[in-house]
Amino acid sequence: MATDRIIKRAVYPGTFDPVTNGHLSLIERASQIFDHLIVAIAVNGGKQPLFTFEERLELMKQSVGELAIGSDIEVVGFEGLTADFVKKVDARAIIRGLRAVSDFEYEFQMALMNRKLARNVETVFLMPALSWVYLSSSLVKDVARNGGDIETLVPPAVAAAMKKKLGQAG
Repeated sequence: MATDRIIKRAVYPGTFDPVTNGHLSLIERASQIFDHLIVAIAVNGGKQPLFTFEERLELMKQSVGELAIGSDIEVVGFEGLTADFVKKVDARAIIRGLRAVSDFEYEFQMALMNRKLARNVETVFLMPALSWVYLSSSLVKDVARNGGDIETLVPPAVAAAMKKKLGQAG
């Protein structure tokens, strides 16, 4: 007897400026829950990223490619509302990371708005591995701009790209 299998597709959206080991931890966790994970890099005109959209897209592709997981992960870019993108790709969930209680209020408001805009889409909150709970892209940029070592905080391609971007010796 043949059965039709429903593919469980989720979207992990973000600016990812830059991608950190915390982001990769969430990607690994989400890939164990969903059949197909779309990591969606936002153009996001409201922020002034260190890396261009194209650089962020490429760095994420390289970083995800280095993960030793067999799951179906796709890295794409998008512009506009996350809810519209999620509906366009027929995903059933939006993945969001929570590091601390301080993240919750903002993420909760965003989840409620996404539910209003895309009623059939759930927001799934995941926590990174305990070793990355403190980590954020902003913190990584601050450490790097001030000459600190980021080698253990980000994938190798990101560390190299940040050194080049900030004009630091390799």
